[in-house]
Amino acid sequence: MTKKSIVWIREDFRIEENEALAYATQNHEFVSALYIYNSKNFDKKREAQKWWLSKSLENFNLDLKKLNIPLEIQSGDELEVLSSIKKKDDVTIYWSKVYEPDVINKGKKIRDLFIKNEIPYKYFKGNILVEFQDMTKDDGTPYKVFTPFWKKTEQKYISKTTIKNLKVKTKEKKVNIFKKSISTKEILPKNNWHKKFEKYWKPSELEAKKYLEELIKNKIKDYGETRDIPGVSGTSQLSPFLKFGQIHVETIWEKCQDIKIKKLGYRKYINELGWREFSHSLINYFPQMLKGNLNKNFDNFPWVKNEKFLKKWKKGMTGYPIVDAGMRELYETGWMHNRVRMIVASFLVKHLRIHWIEGEKHFRNCLVDFNEASNVAQWQWVAGCGADAAPYFRIFNPILQGEKFDKKGTYTKKWVPELKNIPDKFLYKPWELEKKYQEQLKIIVGIDYPEPIVDHVKARNAALSAFKRIKKISF
Repeated sequence: MTKKSIVWIREDFRIEENEALAYATQNHEFVSALYIYNSKNFDKKREAQKWWLSKSLENFNLDLKKLNIPLEIQSGDELEVLSSIKKKDDVTIYWSKVYEPDVINKGKKIRDLFIKNEIPYKYFKGNILVEFQDMTKDDGTPYKVFTPFWKKTEQKYISKTTIKNLKVKTKEKKVNIFKKSISTKEILPKNNWHKKFEKYWKPSELEAKKYLEELIKNKIKDYGETRDIPGVSGTSQLSPFLKFGQIHVETIWEKCQDIKIKKLGYRKYINELGWREFSHSLINYFPQMLKGNLNKNFDNFPWVKNEKFLKKWKKGMTGYPIVDAGMRELYETGWMHNRVRMIVASFLVKHLRIHWIEGEKHFRNCLVDFNEASNVAQWQWVAGCGADAAPYFRIFNPILQGEKFDKKGTYTKKWVPELKNIPDKFLYKPWELEKKYQEQLKIIVGIDYPEPIVDHVKARNAALSAFKRIKKISF
């Protein structure tokens, strides 16, 4: 056993439920935590997450200092950074798995490098309940339908008897493996867009625990109903903490099991964890869906290229208030309510018939909780071209969606304040309010707030017509 060890941190910024960190501290005299910042994974792709990453590193460093463990941040390609470690360095390397095809493929190269250079290593299960390789049908083929997948996954996880020793030990001495580290500030986006995120988020393990406690104590009971109401704080908002591993999904699961009376809210929330598991399974068994349609019939779909409409959608200037509210919330906070995510996604791919990939790219860049598996799977679900997808002819009416899920306009008026004086009856169709009343309220559609960029009925009919042109797909 080597004296020194490195725990390679990727998406596990936590002390608790961190098997790699615990194992290293229990078996080595010196432990160093390493994060490798590869700008190619973030630049012009995941700008919002640069901010979350930078703050996560800052806060994680403070937690590690209490354990006398240094955090070393290296910049560059992971393979190049890790290749600088030699046998003579007398160090063992540990890490937790990340379930993305490209990351897995690079991990294999790194493993081969360690074998060649005679560097001892060990890796552990990542932030997931059950390894996707273990979740197939009885005939060995992967699932494409959620319900049977999640039923089997739940049963498998509940029946597991693995006992892990996860106590992280404080080290008496600390040692740095690398000569110098980059600053967390070097990771921040170059523009100031991200600065407002600090009003809404604190990326730390401690904060994640607070969100989980709030979920269990005050939210999960009514989660089945309130999760669809964007005007109330009814969702867990744990997604960015899960993405960066400030909390482990097993911790969330176990806290949910402690609930004595498990009602509909419990089941609805547990199913959300299931969709996360399902998405990771999908992208690994069907990696082609990361770049195109899982359902290849949609390769013939007549998507429309319209930069003008795409830009208006991104800016929250479509003329449909609930859509615009969601897009503005995203730009302001780096997050969007889940019900509204479905509404804005449906509007892009069905009303505007703009390719879902354009929406996926925008979400990837703007969401602090971007998760490759969930993002692609959800966009294809809405578009109708994914696994267990919503049928293409299910087209959300943005007027009715607003009226149903934000009746009083609490959410919409917060993010589209120019409509705050519009009567509830006309909030989601302000263009129907007589011009004289618009003038009295000082909100003139077409001047103070945009006219709808498309007519709902015409757009819906055009989408259905386009859908019928796809061969081998029927209603």
